[in-house]
Amino acid sequence: MSPLYSIPLTFNDGSQADFGHFEGKAVLVVNVASKCGFTRQYSGLEELYGKYRDRGFEILGVPCNQFAGQEQGSDAEIADFCQRNFGVSFPLASKAKVRGKQQHPLYAELTRTDDGSKPQKVKWNFEKFLVSREGAVLARFPSAVEPDSQELIEALEEALA
Repeated sequence: MSPLYSIPLTFNDGSQADFGHFEGKAVLVVNVASKCGFTRQYSGLEELYGKYRDRGFEILGVPCNQFAGQEQGSDAEIADFCQRNFGVSFPLASKAKVRGKQQHPLYAELTRTDDGSKPQKVKWNFEKFLVSREGAVLARFPSAVEPDSQELIEALEEALA
């Protein structure tokens, strides 16, 4: 079993599960923020979710306020903002730290390297990690990679095949 599947999650509505909730699905984990130059990517993420969710695809948005204070709202305010402005229907986690001493265990595992070398820190909002149906990290995409980019779509199609 993937080490990712035992990691506890709290969703922005207060409900709890572990990442194993997504077992058997390809998952795009994205650290998100409401006041970032990349915030418009919510639209592309929602389109991607609508197009692929019936094939076993999920997106998990993880709000984070570690980059220039661009996600200061409460979980309820973040959910409202996402729904009102972008029609977001994919799950959002409770706000979390994606790097540093209080890094969420999910991000500790996502950024871990197989060779034991130093983990690669998340650099900015809207960095994306594609996780396979079996819980393996397949790809990592920097913030500037749009949800509809050819490289992301090709990796997703392969994960869903």
